[in-house]
Amino acid sequence: MQAELGHEKERLKLLLDMTNTLVLNLGLRDLLRAISASIRQDMNCDSVGVWLPCPERRQLRQLAMDFPEGRGFSKEDVRVPVEGSELGTVFKTGTPLVIRTSADVTSEYAIAALQAESLESGCALPLISRNRTLGVLTLGSRIKNSFSTEDVDFLSRVAGQVAIAIENALAYREIAELKDKLAQEKLYLEEEIRGEVDFEGIVGQSSALRQVLQLVETVATSDSTVLLLGETGTGKELVARAIHDRSRRKERTLIKLNCAAIPTGLLESELFGHERGAFTGAVTQKIGRLELADQGTLFLDEVGDIPLELQPKLLRVLQDGEFERLGSTQTKKVDVRLVAATNRDLDRMIEDRQFRSDLYYRLNVFPIRIPPLRERPEDIPLLVRYFSQKYARRMEKQIDSIPAAAMRKLTRWHWPGNVRELQNLVERAVILTRGNSLAISLPELADGGAHLALARASSADEQDRIVRILKETKGHVGGPKGAAARMGIKRTTLLTRMKKMGIDPRTFIPGSPRAEAVK
Repeated sequence: MQAELGHEKERLKLLLDMTNTLVLNLGLRDLLRAISASIRQDMNCDSVGVWLPCPERRQLRQLAMDFPEGRGFSKEDVRVPVEGSELGTVFKTGTPLVIRTSADVTSEYAIAALQAESLESGCALPLISRNRTLGVLTLGSRIKNSFSTEDVDFLSRVAGQVAIAIENALAYREIAELKDKLAQEKLYLEEEIRGEVDFEGIVGQSSALRQVLQLVETVATSDSTVLLLGETGTGKELVARAIHDRSRRKERTLIKLNCAAIPTGLLESELFGHERGAFTGAVTQKIGRLELADQGTLFLDEVGDIPLELQPKLLRVLQDGEFERLGSTQTKKVDVRLVAATNRDLDRMIEDRQFRSDLYYRLNVFPIRIPPLRERPEDIPLLVRYFSQKYARRMEKQIDSIPAAAMRKLTRWHWPGNVRELQNLVERAVILTRGNSLAISLPELADGGAHLALARASSADEQDRIVRILKETKGHVGGPKGAAARMGIKRTTLLTRMKKMGIDPRTFIPGSPRAEAVK
């Protein structure tokens, strides 16, 4: 009697442990793995598996298995046909099956599994909840006749508990999927609402972005000069266009000029124009961007890259609205509203005598800082949706959803390239998408630490190379024998890289005060 009471106590403990497992686990596979391990230990058998039907219900798939000494034949995700198999019969009829010896099985998979794993007996029990069979619970043993009638009765109670757990887990998963669907619909509606605000191309609802847009609305109706500050890729050009579109000059042209994209020798001509014969190659007269922007808006991007020798001419335009074309003595008047942008530290450049303080004060009348994407993570889902739909239309694809797991990774990423980096990633994802769900590949995000380490190592190598070449060229950056020419890159590009690395070329000029100070 004491032995029987002890045995009953152990089995009640199994049911209690299983109940605790049901409470603590909601993920279906993890839940079933924990249950399988608990059953195998308490029933003193060799293997326990849980089989659920595939969506078409023509196959059963082993979703979880606990078989510590298994030889690899019977494993998770193995599939068995419902028709013509012992498992399928249990699933269809809802009747337990006891395998006393290996001679009791006839299906191809069961025979092969028993032989490969040296199993001698087993049993299969239907997982029934509310008169619906959800799957099959299987147990295997390397000892013949391991499962008695009493064992089967008890395991039927266990199977009922497992069925309830599966039903709850499936309901939880369905709720999670519905939640993701509602989140996608919310993004869609927010995108529609966002489109009605008419800040074309500026997507987001974060407080940081709303503050920027409020400043845009405030300053747009005036003719004051605006200085847009922010990292590369944050959308400064879009903000400049929004300012122009809300100004009194919106019927005129917004003229753009990227000061870093034009060689220094051509920048003056591009900005102010030139007369015929002003320099070698000037075979015709050229109207500069300033004249083209008369009565409109001029957007000077990367204004920090304007050479020192041109800065007084730009200052004169801001102060008096006057300038001369290159090669001309005739003064021209223009009425231009200037919006400038830079990702450089102009205060630091003033200290280093690379930028005029009087020009800075004229540009800095109404500064607007554009926040980096990492400061507005709540806008990332809206941007992903916006870009995916934009490129899907362009590529004639239909994209209806974005995986929730991918969206969470995108939101957590720090985006060193800001919106431009996100835009490029989504465009690549749309190209790779074959179905209706956006196929975002995120190895670079998952491997962020490794990429950051590689980037730092690459940056250190490049810094050493720049310093070595500056020493060889005695601090000369431009010119046919300067550092930029030797490295095969533009002078402005090299200056930008040197600025980010804190390299001052004057340090390498023999006899200069900066070089003497370093000594």
